[in-house]
Amino acid sequence: MRDADMTILHIDQAGPLMTVQDMGRPGRIGVGLSPGGAMDRAALIEGAALLGLSEIVAGIEMAGLGGTFRTDAPMRFALTGARMDAQIDGQPLRWNASHVLHPGQDLRIGGVLAGAYGYLVPAGGVRGEGVLDSRSAHLSVGLGAPLAAGDTLVIGQDPQRDRPPQIITPEDRLSGGLLRIMPGPQTQMFDPAMRQRLTQITFGRGARSSRTGSPLDYDGNRLGPSGSRGPVSDFIRVGDVQITGDGTPFVMLAECQTVGGYPRIGTVIADDLLRVAQAASGAPLRFEWVTIAQADAAYRSVGQRLREAAAQVRPLVRDPADIPDLLSYQLIDGVTAGDP
Repeated sequence: MRDADMTILHIDQAGPLMTVQDMGRPGRIGVGLSPGGAMDRAALIEGAALLGLSEIVAGIEMAGLGGTFRTDAPMRFALTGARMDAQIDGQPLRWNASHVLHPGQDLRIGGVLAGAYGYLVPAGGVRGEGVLDSRSAHLSVGLGAPLAAGDTLVIGQDPQRDRPPQIITPEDRLSGGLLRIMPGPQTQMFDPAMRQRLTQITFGRGARSSRTGSPLDYDGNRLGPSGSRGPVSDFIRVGDVQITGDGTPFVMLAECQTVGGYPRIGTVIADDLLRVAQAASGAPLRFEWVTIAQADAAYRSVGQRLREAAAQVRPLVRDPADIPDLLSYQLIDGVTAGDP
């Protein structure tokens, strides 16, 4: 039996790859499990900041297309990540903002307008039995499954149910951009000229991108290791850039395999990996080499990033023209008879 303070979220329609995601299962490469979790972890962090939460909660990841939702109790939620068309009962919603869904209302989230992965983050988080300390679906190893029409999710208690709507303006990560890459154990398999050439090419996110990884398209001579180097069986981590046999860079993402044979030219740092995950097909991506020391200096913990995001949140000011029940609000405070 669920707690009386919990809410049921009904999914009436669902896009083809809608899943529950949190921050994943880090630290298990040794047992053959990549971290998984949200493709855009910053989106979950921003969602928590908008909702006034002190920790990251599980939300709904929507790949390219959203769905239609109802709730049996008032539910605060945030919309973050890739921008998508969103409405409650036909009234448009601001993205990168928090809102409230009331019983009897329909929340409709359509296709992406920019980026690839959008997020619906309930203030109480998606509850339910986790596996290995996470509620994330990890489809490549058979943990969990995509959400479908008719599914229901239990949403936990909102710790700040009276918090007014908020908005945030995140740094753009939906249009491609610069990818800082640090050397790894197989970087020396590529001669200096090849490593330099990697930084001179403008790449595009390939059409075969998935939660496992993203191939990068480009024009010109093929990239590859020096000499006749064969496959190298070794551990793989998220962010590694393999160069496949046909010269295609393949960036490892959340659900990548943990062992592979193609040589890795380097590893994209975590902050910039989000640009690969969210880049639209053809969005320009370029590499820039950094040292391991520079990569370490750029690292920020989840807690630090949540504090930074919380400092950027501000109240969401609604346009009166978009409020259908405007006359039901108390618009003037401290009214007197005029004769004190």
